[in-house]
Amino acid sequence: MEWGDTPEQAAFREEVRAFIDGRLPGYFRDHGEPVGLETGDWQAEFVLGTEVARAAAREWMEALQERGWVAPHWPREYGGAGLSTVEHFIFNQEMARAGAPPVGGQGVSMLGPTILLHGSDEQKRRFLEPTLSGEMLWAQGFSEPGAGSDLAGLQARADRDGDEYVINGEKLWTSRAHKSNWIFGLFRTDPQAPKHRGISFLVMDERTPGIDVRRIDSMGWEHATNETFYEDVRVPADQLIGEENRGWYVAMTLLDFERSNIAGAELNRRRIRELVDYLSTEAGTPHRERARAHRDAVADHYVASEVLFNFSLRIVSMQASGTVPNYEASTSKIVDSQLRQQLSRTGTKIFGLYGGIWDEGDPLAPMGALFTQEYVHSVVYTIFGGTNEIQRNIIATRGLGLPRG
Repeated sequence: MEWGDTPEQAAFREEVRAFIDGRLPGYFRDHGEPVGLETGDWQAEFVLGTEVARAAAREWMEALQERGWVAPHWPREYGGAGLSTVEHFIFNQEMARAGAPPVGGQGVSMLGPTILLHGSDEQKRRFLEPTLSGEMLWAQGFSEPGAGSDLAGLQARADRDGDEYVINGEKLWTSRAHKSNWIFGLFRTDPQAPKHRGISFLVMDERTPGIDVRRIDSMGWEHATNETFYEDVRVPADQLIGEENRGWYVAMTLLDFERSNIAGAELNRRRIRELVDYLSTEAGTPHRERARAHRDAVADHYVASEVLFNFSLRIVSMQASGTVPNYEASTSKIVDSQLRQQLSRTGTKIFGLYGGIWDEGDPLAPMGALFTQEYVHSVVYTIFGGTNEIQRNIIATRGLGLPRG
């Protein structure tokens, strides 16, 4: 497909580029690929843990807040910038291209749009502004020990008791629960209903008595996920988002926000470009011999990254015309997750034992151990967010019209 900016879109793209050039702190330019920043919780220990890192994160957050670009896709009346689908695509593309850290976390990208669509006026007033300011930091409570890919099989209960719900059960892989102070999640409110019904979407203060967050350690340098236990947790009924027993359908709208995956597509393109550029420098000289053995793989990754990028353009054009991507988003997820695994494996092979050196000040440290860290982290990319096997089923049945079973 052909893609070209209109004059208005081109002007907006230049505006975003100029903003990034002028306001992105030098710290992020100098320290390689940054980690996403939760609003108000700079997570600077993941960047390097220094006061300089925290100051840079605060500076970047404040710059984005001035423009309403912490949540650029939210309406202006709720603190966003009111960007159109295409403008939001351009914004995300330029952020990813420049390596500027994404901001806001799940509260901004997922919960906020859900409340805008399904929440009451009182809920919008109560939750949106504190989410933007960072007063409320959100974790997602969906998966359970027996309900991951088959999320509708969840068993954590929320039983109505007057003006409250009483919650009991367990959630697994609760990302950022050790950093957040609020949780949004799915809980079964009618155990007699078919499994996709009888589920409700609730939000709760993580400091409510009865909530116990336990750390789950994983490979790599980042503690990102947890298991969360609920024992007689009382949640006010006015913290139900949408209708009771309709939470599954509320949650599904989370997946319809920003499905183009342009950030992932641009991330892969940038990593390939940076790898090739690094190998062309004096610092990359020791690794060129191994790189020759993997140049076909690098070329294949380049082709896949361009395919993914153009597929992202297709998805955003569908969104702009009012068409909801379905199997197209599944296709993008498969290509992106597999490419990130393959690219990190190739980078790890090229750099060998040097690839584990983390200190960017060490002349022997290639690209700050980026590919080695990504290699460790990328194991889950084909699993979370709906396994690639499930995505293939969606493509087969909804995209190709093949029979189920």
